[in-house]
Amino acid sequence: MDARINRQIFDTEQVPATDRFGLWLDMLAATPALMRIRTEHADDFVARAEFLDLGPVQLIRHRYPSLDGVRTRKLIQRSDADYYLLALTLAGTGIADQDGQRGVCRPGDFTFYDCARPQELSHHGDDHGREPASSIVALIPYDALPLPHRRLAPLFAGRMSGNEGIGALLADYLIRLTSHPEQYHAVDAERLAATGLDLVSMLLGRHLMSEDAVPTEVRRRALLSQVRAHVRQHLGDATLSPQSIADAHHISVRSLHRLFEAEDTTVAAYIRDQRLERCRRDLADPALRDRPIQMIAGRWGFRDKAHFSRAFRAAYEQTPQAYRGRHLEQARIVNRAASVVNSEPQY
Repeated sequence: MDARINRQIFDTEQVPATDRFGLWLDMLAATPALMRIRTEHADDFVARAEFLDLGPVQLIRHRYPSLDGVRTRKLIQRSDADYYLLALTLAGTGIADQDGQRGVCRPGDFTFYDCARPQELSHHGDDHGREPASSIVALIPYDALPLPHRRLAPLFAGRMSGNEGIGALLADYLIRLTSHPEQYHAVDAERLAATGLDLVSMLLGRHLMSEDAVPTEVRRRALLSQVRAHVRQHLGDATLSPQSIADAHHISVRSLHRLFEAEDTTVAAYIRDQRLERCRRDLADPALRDRPIQMIAGRWGFRDKAHFSRAFRAAYEQTPQAYRGRHLEQARIVNRAASVVNSEPQY
């Protein structure tokens, strides 16, 4: 079986309450984000951090009580500082200060730091700090971003929206990846990191008001990610077409087709394959066994029954009816075996 992405979970609830805050500080000391932390919850610091190793990039999904932090020059000298830190606020309100700049971040907002410069932050949970704060942090080595270091200074400690455009696509990517890391294989880590770095580069380039600072190939891959996300979100729309996709992204149809030239598919084929995959998944779902096949096909944009049957058979070498029957029978056999095991007397 393929190995999954390297994942480590750090949970202070595994130790007595009096040891929790010290344990959290020890964990923080081993990262490029070493800070001096103050909190009103030091006597029972219930916190969790989940680390995902994507090769050049490390993702950390945090949940912790309200806190304030300071990173001084002395602390910088004690840590590996050649990193950028991109943080997505999930819960609570964060305030970031660096180089005289300040950003106030609420859920759905990004902020961006240089770990080699002093900084201050506070992240307080909702309900006047009584609820935990939560964030996703990406630690990015300097040389992993194709943007000049000196050009990024205006963005440090600023606020960038994760609710629209490239920001929304990046936020969704980080949330999905850290919510279900068990779905991804270790061999895919480098590629997942590359996709994330392309989106980060585009987000920063947009906020620098200078997309020319972003290499052409990075812009292409980021736009391709946007197009693919748009297709997946609109599969049930029978009017989805190269023209509607191009219009939604303010490019020509010719540019859209050129975007896919380096891929192993065309725009139309990508739409079809995504629709077929959703139909295949629904047909194999025992919870949907009573839903008519044509209703499933229509849900994902296939309005013509004959066309759907031909496309499905070409993709999976069997009719939708045969595919459904085989997979539902397999599910029944598995469930029956599980029932037999569970009904055996336990000694």
